[in-house]
Amino acid sequence: MSLRRTDGAPGAGADPGRTGRAPGRRERPPLTGPQRFLLGGSFLITLGSFAVLPYMSVLLHQRLGLGLGTVGFVLAVASLIQFAGGVVAGPVTGRIGLRRAMLLALGLRTAGFAAFVPGLTSPVLAVGALLLVSAGAALYLPANKAYLVEGASEARRPRLLSASGSAFNAGMALGPPAAAPLVMGSPGVLFSCVTVLFALVGAGHALLPAGAADRPSDGSSVAPAAGRAPEAGAPRPGPSPFVVTVLSVYAFMFFQHYLALYAVPRTSAAFYGAVLTGYAALLVVAQPLLAERVAALSYPAALRWGFGAMAAGMAAIGAGGHGGIAVGGALLCLGEIVLFLKNDLEALARSSAAPASVFGRQRLAAGIGAFASGVVGGQLYGAAESAGSARAFWAAVCLQCLLLPVFLLHRRPARDREGSRAGAG
Repeated sequence: MSLRRTDGAPGAGADPGRTGRAPGRRERPPLTGPQRFLLGGSFLITLGSFAVLPYMSVLLHQRLGLGLGTVGFVLAVASLIQFAGGVVAGPVTGRIGLRRAMLLALGLRTAGFAAFVPGLTSPVLAVGALLLVSAGAALYLPANKAYLVEGASEARRPRLLSASGSAFNAGMALGPPAAAPLVMGSPGVLFSCVTVLFALVGAGHALLPAGAADRPSDGSSVAPAAGRAPEAGAPRPGPSPFVVTVLSVYAFMFFQHYLALYAVPRTSAAFYGAVLTGYAALLVVAQPLLAERVAALSYPAALRWGFGAMAAGMAAIGAGGHGGIAVGGALLCLGEIVLFLKNDLEALARSSAAPASVFGRQRLAAGIGAFASGVVGGQLYGAAESAGSARAFWAAVCLQCLLLPVFLLHRRPARDREGSRAGAG
C-alpha cells in the first residue's frame, strides 16, 4: 500500500465539466495513504492490546499467584502511567518528531509483550512487561492522533478523529473474544502472536513519510499545524475542555465500572456481554455518522446534549430490566460520542500548542476523571447497596449528570461579564 501523502486539493487540474457534480457542492477530500494506514494500524494495535490487557488481573492472580491487593496496586500504577504519561508526549514529539515518537512507543509495547513470554513464570518480569506496555500506550495515542490531523483543516478534523475512535473501539470490541481460546490454555502463544503483530505494525510505521512536525526547527518544540490557534480577541464560548474532559470521563466511568455489578444479577452474564457488544458496534458505526453534526454544535449545546444523554441513560439503567439496561447503554453511547469528540475538537481549536501536547493533556484529564470516578463510585455504590437499593446509585449519578452542565455553563458567563466590565473601564 502506498503511503504517499495526497494533501493537495482532490481532483486538482481535472476538467470540471467531467466530474458530474453540481457546481459549488462541497466535496470531502479522500483520506491520504498515511491516514488510511494509521486507521488500520489503530484497529490492529487495539485488537492486540485488548486480546491481553482485559485478562491481566486473571493472569497475575491465578497463574502467577499474586494477591488481589498486589494485583490491584499493579493495575492502578499501570493505568496511571497510561493516562498521566500522556503529558510527556508533547515534549517527546517536539524533540524527535511524531513518526519517531510512534516508533518508540511501538518499540516499547513490542518489547513489553515479548517480555510477557518468559514473564509467565516470573511475577517481576510480568509486572515490568505490563509497565512497558503502559508507557508505550501513553506515548503512542497522542502522537497517533497528532499525525492523523497534521495539516488537516478544522472542518476535516471531526471526520478524522471520529474514524480514529471507531478504529480503536472496533479493536477493543473484538480483542477479548479473539483471545479467549488461548488466554488461559496457551498464553505463551497468545503473547507471541501479539508481539509479532506489533512488530509488523511498527515496521509499517517506519514507512510513513515525515511531516512538518517531524522536522522541529529548534529541537524543543514543534511548530503548530496551520489553522489551529484561535483568533486573538475572539474567545470561544464555554468552559475549559480539560475540565470538561475530567468531568465527562468521571460521569461515564460510573457506567463502565459498575454496570456489571448491577446488570449481571438482574439479567445474566450473557445479556451483559450482549449489551457491551452492541454498545461497541453502535459506537463504531454512529461516531463517524454523527461527527459533523457534533462539530457543528456550539460547545455549550454539546455539553447539554452530551450530559443530558448520559443522565437519561443512567435513569434508564436504574429503571432496571433488560429493556432499561439496553436503552440506557444506547443513550450512554450517544453521550460518549458527543462529549468525547467535542472535547478533543474544542481542545485543538483553543490551543496554540502542538496537537500531541493537546492530546496528551486530554489523556491526563481522562485519567484524573477515571481515578475520581473509581474513588467516588465505590463509596457511592457501597452506600446504595447497604441501603438496600442499588437503583439509588444510578439516581445519584443521573442527578450529577444533570447538574454538571449547569455548573460548567454557569461559571463562564460570570467570567465574561467581569472581563467586559474590566475592558469598559
